[in-house]
Amino acid sequence: MATETESSAFPAADVEKELDPSKNKDFETDSVSSDIDATKEIKERDAVIKKKKEVEKKNNMQSLRTTFIVSAVILALAAAAMAITNKLKQQNK
Repeated sequence: MATETESSAFPAADVEKELDPSKNKDFETDSVSSDIDATKEIKERDAVIKKKKEVEKKNNMQSLRTTFIVSAVILALAAAAMAITNKLKQQNK
């Protein structure tokens, strides 16, 4: 009967190793938790990269839009200047 209670008892712990972390060099990790954490880190990194690409694409589109607007304004001013000079030439004749 003593063997049943002895076998069901907790194993003896190495007190020095448990209380002094500098002596405990063997760290046990849960592989499932490590995989989940690694997957989470990868997903977060991918999300950050995707966000940066979206911001960069938005900035590129904004600069292209600005270029088109500035070009249209310059073209409109040039056309207005040509129309005014033509009108002045016709009035002088």
